[in-house]
Amino acid sequence: MLLLSALVCACGAPSSGDAGLDVVDAAVGLDAGPLGDAGTLVGTFRVLHTVSEAVDSASLFGKVYDGPTPATTVWTVDLRDGDCRVEVPRVPFCAPPCGGSAACVEDGVCQAYPTSKSAGTVRLAGVLLRTSDGGAAAFDSTPINNGYQAPASVSLAAPPFADGLPLTLEAAGSAALPAFSIVTAGVAPIAMRQPGYTLAQHTALDLGWTPGSAATAATIEVEVDISHHGGLRGKIVCETADDGALTIGADLATRLIDLGVSGFPKINVRRTRRGSTLLPAGRVDLTAVSAVELSLGIPGLASCTDDPQCPMGQTCQPDLRCQ
Repeated sequence: MLLLSALVCACGAPSSGDAGLDVVDAAVGLDAGPLGDAGTLVGTFRVLHTVSEAVDSASLFGKVYDGPTPATTVWTVDLRDGDCRVEVPRVPFCAPPCGGSAACVEDGVCQAYPTSKSAGTVRLAGVLLRTSDGGAAAFDSTPINNGYQAPASVSLAAPPFADGLPLTLEAAGSAALPAFSIVTAGVAPIAMRQPGYTLAQHTALDLGWTPGSAATAATIEVEVDISHHGGLRGKIVCETADDGALTIGADLATRLIDLGVSGFPKINVRRTRRGSTLLPAGRVDLTAVSAVELSLGIPGLASCTDDPQCPMGQTCQPDLRCQ
């Protein structure tokens, strides 16, 4: 037992668990060297269930890098209320410019783009396939340009996992990356109580959905984007428990609308469960997600793609709203 404990400690350090995040069960090999910072994300494997009014779909995509990917937009919390907040964007300025090999991540600060690396053959177990009569199955994925997807011979069911069913990813490793494994759990399909919602000034927005299993302890992530087509000026972001209800406060709704509105506003809701492990460069996540995008009405806003869709006397503007 002492020997086993020592091996586990040497293999990798678990990340701290919270809602929607699984503690690492297995990490890198003994020869991997020092482990990186758990706060530095260098890779993600995502098993995604997309809920649609037409046909649900499922996909897998994964990639691992030798460092963090620089963010060219800095998001700052403008207003907070409960589990939600309004964030506003800022684009940093660098002089001289950073060039093609780096990005400007703060005023006068350049950060190099990372390089993707092969993790060898990756085996994903615990997924549901269209050909497996609803039972859990496994398949191997080999990298294409260091990216991972379900091979052409594999048809993922939609949803591709069951609520609480273990999902395990095992990477064989390569000359560039040590072997590693990650464990998480599938989540229930996201099912909203309404097909659409309205965002209005001075009015709270109440969202409702069918809760998933309490044992899964998934996280609900919400993003409200009402200015995407006019140059993003802000967004509402929420992370909350999967208990079936969330209220976005009236102050947040008012602030976001005041920042600016463009055509076809949307609200995205995701049920997420995440596991992670540490490599020398940083953290790699395995995420099970069930996501839905809903239309969002805003009083006084008419969205359009052409003039005939607008009320008499108005024309369709470049930001896809009638004016």
